[in-house]
Amino acid sequence: MTTTSTQIAGPAGLPLVGSMLDLKRDSLGTFLAAYRTHGDVVRITAGPPGLRTELYGVFSAEGAQQVLATESANFRKDNVFYQEVRESFGNGLLTSQDEVYLRQRRLVQPLFTRRRVDGYADAVTAETAAVTAAWRDAPGGVVDVSAEMTRLTLRAVARILFGTDVESAVGVVERCFPVIGDYVLRRAFSPATAPRHWPTPANRRAAAAMAELYAECDRIIGRRRSGGGATDGPDGPDDLLGLLALAGSGEDGSLDAGEIRDQVLVFLLAGHETTATSLAFALHLLALHPEEQKRARDEAAGVLGGRTPVAGDLDALPYLTRVLKEAMRLYPAGPVIGRRAVAATRIDGHTIPAGADVVVAPWVTHRHTRYWDEPERFDPDRFTPDREKDRPRYAWFPFGGGPRACIGQHFSMLESVLSLAMVLQAYELEAVDVAVPVTAGITLRAQGPVRCRLRPLPAHRQADTA
Repeated sequence: MTTTSTQIAGPAGLPLVGSMLDLKRDSLGTFLAAYRTHGDVVRITAGPPGLRTELYGVFSAEGAQQVLATESANFRKDNVFYQEVRESFGNGLLTSQDEVYLRQRRLVQPLFTRRRVDGYADAVTAETAAVTAAWRDAPGGVVDVSAEMTRLTLRAVARILFGTDVESAVGVVERCFPVIGDYVLRRAFSPATAPRHWPTPANRRAAAAMAELYAECDRIIGRRRSGGGATDGPDGPDDLLGLLALAGSGEDGSLDAGEIRDQVLVFLLAGHETTATSLAFALHLLALHPEEQKRARDEAAGVLGGRTPVAGDLDALPYLTRVLKEAMRLYPAGPVIGRRAVAATRIDGHTIPAGADVVVAPWVTHRHTRYWDEPERFDPDRFTPDREKDRPRYAWFPFGGGPRACIGQHFSMLESVLSLAMVLQAYELEAVDVAVPVTAGITLRAQGPVRCRLRPLPAHRQADTA
């Protein structure tokens, strides 16, 4: 039996505004409760009369695969959220569509081959070494790993993007990204918004932040295209910006300065906030679970013996990789993925109508009891090869999936595993903040500090010496 859209169950919400207040207060909890109460496909209404919208949640692995992969042509990035991101951060790989996206992907893909990405490992380990060294002066030995990992991953991606122009870029991003990100979210999830050109205080603050951010990117791009600030090696540019400037083909041409800026902004946004979330919560979870922390440290020590890791060590650190995967299961950096249906589609026995706003939610699917026993429990061994092959492909999808899957998956895993190995060789961690509330912004973020107490370890500590 196939239900129609009006027969799809969902939370009743309040008489006048539906689930609008619940979604605004705790969207992740609202989606999870809707799945637990109503099943794999739910219909959620939100907003006052005249401005009410309907949102369809698809929570099974099989449904997520339809939306993102097998029937992805029916689900486009045409919703309000992506439009706001597009207008604020440019029309790069994250937001572009159709032939524009395909052209960008063809031009940018060679910059993210495994061989090319492995060449970025030195930048990652250099920034991680600086962070772990600075922690030895932390007051009381306590650091906020959320803030520290955000700083680390921003500096790493800025170094990889810009080469020698790291410091100025980092300062501008740290000032401007929070202002623009909050502006995007307010506009995307408000039932009505003022046009961007109206001189409201929020519009003016966001416009000033965008102007500063764009100007800094344009300055660095112009300098790089004219040959200044180059970090060329024997095989050409070493930084991503230089490679973007050279990217081209007979079929697709090359990227102009505006297109390069759009890609740079997307790389800065997606390339640091997502990995920072994964690393921060991996450290938090290990700090809460001493046995798993010791096992991860022993693996790092046994493979590395205190030395700095390199890209070639990644495959020799399977338990650290499983720790990261389990952290990304419990705390996916992209907890909700939105689309708009352009054709009626049957999913899990229900008909999603054309024109509907649709979400698939790693936050929910990663807690689905059909795929995960005791889903709230931290267990890195869920990701042994045998256990992974027994689950549906989209039971775990922190990088999205299908033709729009994240181009930076290998870079994120490389950066995360190498950085985690370095932290564990330098410190033992104890959780100060045990319960850490989170919220869904453009990416998942902690609503407060994620503090850990650090105990420095002797240099070159070997396995089994704890």
